[in-house]
Amino acid sequence: MTVNEKKVKLSIEGDQEALLFLLKQEKEKLYRTAYSYVRNQADALDVFQQTVLLAIESIHQLREPKYFSTWLMKICINVSLGVLQKQKKVISMDDLKFQSLSTEIATSDEKMDLLDAIYRLDEKCKTVLLLKYYEDLTFEQIAEILGEPIGTVKSNGKRALAKIKKTLKGVYIDERTKPI
Repeated sequence: MTVNEKKVKLSIEGDQEALLFLLKQEKEKLYRTAYSYVRNQADALDVFQQTVLLAIESIHQLREPKYFSTWLMKICINVSLGVLQKQKKVISMDDLKFQSLSTEIATSDEKMDLLDAIYRLDEKCKTVLLLKYYEDLTFEQIAEILGEPIGTVKSNGKRALAKIKKTLKGVYIDERTKPI
């Protein structure tokens, strides 16, 4: 059993200091995930706070200490989706500060087109892409977080990439160029 798993076990048993230690370790990842969904700082902070509150209130329900990080990420995603659904607001593409998926894209126009293509995806495909390439999670971890079979997660990821490729085809992807 790892040190973190021991701290999770203590948290489940009621040790608040152990839980705070674990939450501090996860705070940056939770904020990045929240921000990748709600796309503004104020809402991301609200999602983060709600996630922490829900984690504190329901830590006793966690059955397996080794899944703490996955459990916490699932709470964050669900809260983020709830905030988006509740607000039903249109988000300006100018507010996006998305970095990880676009590190190889040269110009800001290309970045904006890529981001636009990503945010036009349905929630399942977008979630898989964000978790895979923004949070650098494996398909196995994503399957755990989403509670779906790994095959479904891989299919959603492949479908998402195909949709993005189709959207950008002819604009940035030269249809005549064959891969080397």
